Amino acid sequence: ADFDAKKKRKVAEIYQALNSDPIDVATLRRMAISEGGLLTDEIRCKVWPKLLSVNTDDLPPLPGKELREDSKDYQQVLLDVRRSLRRFPPGMPDDQREGLQEELIDIILHVLKRNPQLHYYQGYHDIVVTFLLVVGDRLATALVEKLSTHHLRDFMDPTMDNTKHILNYLMPIIDQVNPEVHDFMQSAEVGTIFALSWLITWFGHVLSDFRHVVRLYDFFLACHPLMPIYFAAVIVLHREQEVLDCECDMASVHHLLSQIPQDLPYESLISKAGDLFVQFPPSELAKEAAQAAQVERTAASTFKDFELASVQQRPDTVLRQRFKERLRGEERLRGEERTKSILTKPRTNRFVKLAVMGLTVALGAAALAVVKSALEWAPKFELQIFP
Repeated sequence: ADFDAKKKRKVAEIYQALNSDPIDVATLRRMAISEGGLLTDEIRCKVWPKLLSVNTDDLPPLPGKELREDSKDYQQVLLDVRRSLRRFPPGMPDDQREGLQEELIDIILHVLKRNPQLHYYQGYHDIVVTFLLVVGDRLATALVEKLSTHHLRDFMDPTMDNTKHILNYLMPIIDQVNPEVHDFMQSAEVGTIFALSWLITWFGHVLSDFRHVVRLYDFFLACHPLMPIYFAAVIVLHREQEVLDCECDMASVHHLLSQIPQDLPYESLISKAGDLFVQFPPSELAKEAAQAAQVERTAASTFKDFELASVQQRPDTVLRQRFKERLRGEERLRGEERTKSILTKPRTNRFVKLAVMGLTVALGAAALAVVKSALEWAPKFELQIFP
């Protein structure tokens, strides 16, 4: 009964924000971020356009079939969409799903034709299908176009440089919160490629329950474009014990992290991601992310090491034992108020800061800071998207 009462209050608040003049976008953002998100697809159809500043009275006409003849991306899009069976609700009749797949192809080709500066990437269809299933083809086309020229813009460059740059924020965020997990991952040389599909599909490709996907989309649409990487970080941090119990080698840690659990405590993780964004905004992490770019080890550059390790099959328990001893030594130093770390760098400022700020920030404050800082990340964003 209490849950139902809270839900009714939230629905009333959402509609009040939608009906106010001008529309209360700040409240809509807060509703999208806070527990439960936007609750229903009916509400999402009304609120998602407001979060993206899309005028629903001026939607583009549905594209014609000539798009397919003219598009250099058609064959790749077709292959990806055909492979997207599991993104449709189980039990959906084949003819209905096939009709939606045709609409999915048309939406993608339409956006690419209207925006020749955008380059298709595998995984893009996982985002588009989420919008199609929630809001239908015409509105999905408008929302996806706005999203592609803003939040997803870096993923749609000719190269992956900007995408890799965003991935480079992952380790500094983990480092701020849990140096032990960070240093373990660094020792394992796992890199950040395990999180690539999470980031570029907004987790649509890796989560099997559609309810969880749309809940995350509520959150990401209301937030700064880098929020998905903060959410990726809190997933890793949530799995701290699993990570530290893993063999300290690239193959083992990559395998563990790339298998995303389906029973994550989503509301708790969303709240933590918002808190971390407030405590460690992108502007503070930019320098570390840039340094990571200079020394990053990609899957290609580590493949020889991987081959060698698989041939030798050498147990690394001694290495792990040494690593844990180093961590214990660092804890002792910290206890003696020594500021010099035996690991990679001093940690004192971080712990002082965490103690001062506390580990939880009220989500209302988090939402406000997230919205206010959005323009700081990308001046190319249009002003009305983040009022």
